Amino acid sequence: MPTNKPGTKNSRIIFGTFIFVIGFMSPLLIPFVTRTDWSVGLKSTLSGMLAFGIPEIFILLAVAVMGKQGYEFIKEKALRLLKRFAPSDEVSLTRYRIGLIMFTIPIIIGIVQPYLGSYFPFFKEIPLWWFIISDILFISSFFVLGGNFWDKLSGLFRHSVKIIKG
Repeated sequence: MPTNKPGTKNSRIIFGTFIFVIGFMSPLLIPFVTRTDWSVGLKSTLSGMLAFGIPEIFILLAVAVMGKQGYEFIKEKALRLLKRFAPSDEVSLTRYRIGLIMFTIPIIIGIVQPYLGSYFPFFKEIPLWWFIISDILFISSFFVLGGNFWDKLSGLFRHSVKIIKG
């Protein structure tokens, strides 16, 4: 973003971007807050603010520092970068079936795991890495399933969507 005064707008954009990133990283501090000796009320309040208040405040601060044009510039650059990782709209039948398996397995395990724990003891003591892998599998399934699946999934949350049988 060229300017007449050297370094003025660029430094504001860099500083605003830094504020923006720090705001989005603030939820990462929640585990540190929960490990403190502070009261439960203080930990709960601070954790909630780190998740739902502080990031929004930092976004406003970043926009105030960068200005509207700087914010639009950064947003355009970020969206252009993220478009490279967007899933393709059309996928093959095999890829779609693999994606559906990746999508449903974590959901089914998450639903039945609490019930099977009383019958099979190993379901009660599942290690954390198992849940992390399950979440990664679930999230990556959206990229395997493709963009048309996103449209189908978003249709679940809109009342006016009609299914056309073809």
